Amino acid sequence: MSRHARAARFACFDIGLTIFIGLAFTAPSTAQVEKRYDPGASDAIIKIGNTAPYSGPLSSNSVVARTEGAYFKMINEQGGVNGRKIEFISYDDAYSPPKTVEQTRKLIESDEVLLLFNQLGTPTTMSVIKYVNAKKVPQLFIAAGGTIFGDHKTYPWSMGFQPSYQSETSIYGRYLRENYPSGKIAVLSSNDDFGRDNIKGLKDGLGDAVGNIVAEVTYETSAPTIDSELVKLKFSGASIFVNFASAKFAAQAIKKAAEIGWKPVHILHGNSQSISAVLKPAGLENARDIITASYSKDPADAAWKDDPGLKRFSDFMAKYMPGEDKNNFYVVYGYNAAQALVEVLRRCKDDLTRANIMRQAEALNQVHLDMLLPDVTLSTSPADHYPIEQMQLQKFDGQNWVRFGSVIEGTLSEK
Repeated sequence: MSRHARAARFACFDIGLTIFIGLAFTAPSTAQVEKRYDPGASDAIIKIGNTAPYSGPLSSNSVVARTEGAYFKMINEQGGVNGRKIEFISYDDAYSPPKTVEQTRKLIESDEVLLLFNQLGTPTTMSVIKYVNAKKVPQLFIAAGGTIFGDHKTYPWSMGFQPSYQSETSIYGRYLRENYPSGKIAVLSSNDDFGRDNIKGLKDGLGDAVGNIVAEVTYETSAPTIDSELVKLKFSGASIFVNFASAKFAAQAIKKAAEIGWKPVHILHGNSQSISAVLKPAGLENARDIITASYSKDPADAAWKDDPGLKRFSDFMAKYMPGEDKNNFYVVYGYNAAQALVEVLRRCKDDLTRANIMRQAEALNQVHLDMLLPDVTLSTSPADHYPIEQMQLQKFDGQNWVRFGSVIEGTLSEK
């Protein structure tokens, strides 16, 4: 990561990290439509709030928010959104729910942001979702796949972004059922909502083959290692390892499996597919033949070398995040999410009320983003708060992810 970029963006972590971008005022619009504003918006600015783990067990994911800050800086230098500059306020919550509560309250009550954007983490977001909805503040494109984040009836002011965890892991279950009908399965997951969501989707996808699961082991996100858990899974006799760990622990699991000589069919959660943040620390050779699913382009994939979207992404990285690994999955994620939010804000025109922001977010129809796979788009409605629902399986060849099969739409159980 760029030390210059970090120094320019980071404030002291004990009071949170705040990124203020583009405070310059622009000339009043000459549009005839009446301008409407809620707190956090004016003729000059749009305040956006965010929490991210700049410290703690998921600190490697903080590059998501840093990428978003850089993207908004680019937009501001291009004139902003409908003539308004974006002020992006991002605080460190250390992936700790109590701190997420504290920082989210600060964003809404003190900073008076117009909306919350891409808050990262399932347990952290769950700690504030009721409060945010009670305040009727848009909570858009949550950076977690908790299935509940698309529950428009319970949380009408919240919306996910990536495929829900149940949707994604149902794809793995179906793949295993169809390709390894009698394979014994061992599963590693976190002892929290993230882990439970993943397990449910996997079992739904396995269907009648759910009995093939011979071991389920959970870990605490506060644990230093998961070595003992891997040993237990190996000695379960399983020939398939389903690794639903978050980045740090996923890397440990890949490395430990190699150390103990366990070479199962290895399924890896899409959240942990970053080559630079997960596979390299685990050892690229150790990660060979791992299978995961994705909905975004891999910048290292030669298939996209002439792709216009990749060209725009690469130009952005060169100018606004020099020194950062552009092949990092989390960088691509942040770029896509920021581009999606700018599209929603653009559609709001001069009606920057919270209600209109939700109306526009709920009216996306096959919206293409630069770094989504060609057959993957954003589509929403008032009854559909799951913007992305398609993924494609891919296998790691020791250097890059290689896609196979067709784009698949995940399923959600009604149970």
